[in-house]
Amino acid sequence: MTNTTVDRFQRQSGLVPAEKLSQISVTVIGVGAIGRQVALQLAAIGTPRIQLVDFDTVELTNITTQGYRRQDLGANKVEATAKAIQEMDDSIQVETIPDRFRPSHSIGEAVFCCVDSISSRAAIWRSVNRTCEFWTDGRMLGETIRILTATKDSVVDRYTETLFAQSQAQTGSCTSRSTIYAASIAAGLMVHQFSLWLRGIPIDYDMSLNLLAREIVVN
Repeated sequence: MTNTTVDRFQRQSGLVPAEKLSQISVTVIGVGAIGRQVALQLAAIGTPRIQLVDFDTVELTNITTQGYRRQDLGANKVEATAKAIQEMDDSIQVETIPDRFRPSHSIGEAVFCCVDSISSRAAIWRSVNRTCEFWTDGRMLGETIRILTATKDSVVDRYTETLFAQSQAQTGSCTSRSTIYAASIAAGLMVHQFSLWLRGIPIDYDMSLNLLAREIVVN
């Protein structure tokens, strides 16, 4: 028999401040490989308001690399992810925008950028960097992960320096070669930076992790 009287958040108390989290709205831009895992982890820790932005629909390869289910095939990714969030916790307010991010969209205080091109990152950053309080950007190619994080009062200029021209990017999108385990690790690192920020602990501005080489670099 299931014990329904246990607080589902009791094991994370002290690690994720419930009172601060309760005041936050979060925007996840891109719910592909990394973004879907970010959204589900944010729901799991109890984020009360989650906005999902993505124009794409679920394809067969997304089951392997992004954690979608067979019954999601053909659905908008934001709607499929919202359904998974509601199944986990129906008290979470989920807003879905089945479209590309546009400057006219309102955003939450915290933004998780999970898009797969550098030009899209740059355009989104130009639109939101003066209004969001927390920003984290997940980049992944194969088993190489990079997480860049900025807050309203720190390292904004350093993040801007990472936005090189699209012509300098490697051929293919960030998730053209990907696995669910690398995406889940990237998402976990992003949500961890969010947790640090909620607790008032200094964030890691730039974290790189090469799973195959077993190398991690943190700045």
